[in-house]
Amino acid sequence: MSSDQSQAAEARFAEALAATGARDPRDYYREKLRELKHNSPEGYAEGVAYYQQTLIPSIAGGEADPLEAWRDYGLLIARLTVPGRPVAIDAGGRSRPFQPPGDPGDMVLHMPETGRARPVLVTLPAKPSEAQLATFDWLVAGRRALRGA
Repeated sequence: MSSDQSQAAEARFAEALAATGARDPRDYYREKLRELKHNSPEGYAEGVAYYQQTLIPSIAGGEADPLEAWRDYGLLIARLTVPGRPVAIDAGGRSRPFQPPGDPGDMVLHMPETGRARPVLVTLPAKPSEAQLATFDWLVAGRRALRGA
């Protein structure tokens, strides 16, 4: 991964964010990657290698849609964090198995195979619905009270 690739990938991603109004997930993914470094050094190494060898070159070279590529990176980080499967939560709060490329209005969660781990947020729409926020609060954040209650 070269500096030129990083700059080109950054520019393409910034354009995609501006064009769609999508949320920038990078700070969140960095936080999850730091947690992974602490909990699974092997998983962390795999995540960093993917970032350097696949994510940035594919965006910079134009082979991948920047938003989809970053979402896929979030899915990888989630899989490396805990075994499970991705689900899409629509605006009404209904879940279904996540199928790429997905719907930008859906929230994507990685649901752990075991009941002890919390789901991992992968993507949140630009304007999440009340049902999506409630799902996030309940499953991901572990809040047991409604917002504003």
